[in-house]
Amino acid sequence: MANQTNAPDGVLIINKHAGVTSHDIVGMTRRLFGTRAVGHAGTLDPMATGVLVVLIGRAAKASEYLTGEDKRYVARLRLGLTTDTEDTTGVTLTTSDALPAPDAVMSVMDHFRGNILQVPPMVSALKVGGQKLVDLARQGIEIERKARPVTIHSLLCEPTDTLSDYVLDVTCSGGTYIRTLCADIGAALGCGGAMAALDRRAACGFTIEQSVTVAELEQMSMDERLARLIPTEQLFARLASVTLTAFYDRLIGNGCAVALTKLRLSLPLGTRLRLCHTDGAFFALGEVVDSDEGLALKAIKTFVL
Repeated sequence: MANQTNAPDGVLIINKHAGVTSHDIVGMTRRLFGTRAVGHAGTLDPMATGVLVVLIGRAAKASEYLTGEDKRYVARLRLGLTTDTEDTTGVTLTTSDALPAPDAVMSVMDHFRGNILQVPPMVSALKVGGQKLVDLARQGIEIERKARPVTIHSLLCEPTDTLSDYVLDVTCSGGTYIRTLCADIGAALGCGGAMAALDRRAACGFTIEQSVTVAELEQMSMDERLARLIPTEQLFARLASVTLTAFYDRLIGNGCAVALTKLRLSLPLGTRLRLCHTDGAFFALGEVVDSDEGLALKAIKTFVL
């Protein structure tokens, strides 16, 4: 949708194709929508396909609040192989013909469901000391990384016609590395493992069914492209909303914290809310904070261009 300044504004769900970076997709979107105000939530590697949440206009301000959202992936696990990137695009480190039986593969999956620890791969965008790990890896530098907790909410495993390959359907917390999951499963089985393919099916509350390809966008008119944009507010659809009177709307919009008692609200510290103008239009992400007057509501990010 377009906002009152006629600039494109909203969320675009791209079905990313293989062979391009997430930054490439941002560049394509800028060209197709005629705006520089474009970002994305959750990087996909060049080999990966599927849901890339592209943020246009006001929505681009929301990226920092979306990285921890749950995601769903369908991946191909290849056993009997390890590489320096934990996927099949990397340099092969080891191979093994001693592949486990399917029953053994299914049994080991229980160890990777729920709360687990992962060591981030060197080929990741995670920053250590201000530098991305992947940039260090390109220089041939490998540094020690601390294991981090992640949650695997659901992990389904299906064999394929190829003895070495299995399809994994994974729903997980943000920050989970599927390539590392594949490598860790292979290590637990004693034969090694690597990720052979990755397709993201859902992210930030959006699914592949809501997506459009760049090729499809290329064939659309500008009006058709704008019609594909989802309102920025949908990024926070799971949060409760508060409609403010004109007086408090102005105070909070100017950066003031307003005591919950004045708003006749009772909410725990840290609660996040969608803040709306008197007419119901979303304008900010709010949070309950401590103040001199006790718990108060404050805008932590406004979405006004």
